[in-house]
Amino acid sequence: MTVKIGKKVPDIELHLTGDKQARLSDYRGKPLILYFYPKASTPGCTQEGKDFTAAINKFRRQSCRILGASRDSLRAQENFKAKQEFPFDLVSDPDETLCAAFGVIKMKNMYGKKVRGIERSTFLIDPDGVLRQEWCGVKVKGHVDEVLEAVKALNKGD
Repeated sequence: MTVKIGKKVPDIELHLTGDKQARLSDYRGKPLILYFYPKASTPGCTQEGKDFTAAINKFRRQSCRILGASRDSLRAQENFKAKQEFPFDLVSDPDETLCAAFGVIKMKNMYGKKVRGIERSTFLIDPDGVLRQEWCGVKVKGHVDEVLEAVKALNKGD
């Protein structure tokens, strides 16, 4: 079960920072950015979170919510969010249910070895729970601005 552009995303249960439980359907009614990153508290993932944080008011003006997700434990996500003061929740997905649904687990090269890990990816889900846009193999620099433009276009009905 992998998400596809133009189709409703599955209603997966989420374990969020603050030890909250939610479902993807709980985010209907407003656009949702769901971004996946390889590992909490690493340089690229920290920068990506900081970039979303820096633009949070612009996303809020678009009535858009943001969730970050990785395979890290809830404790690691809590520490990452607190240390970086992210104004949005992070999803702990150690069993890879959410990762699998969005197809972000890939074989990657790390120091010459093949390892299974998350490919940095972002998904734009519309207020009806339909996947509208995806970015896979994301490069952090400039990415958040591109995502914000896509949210603005979605809200205008482009």
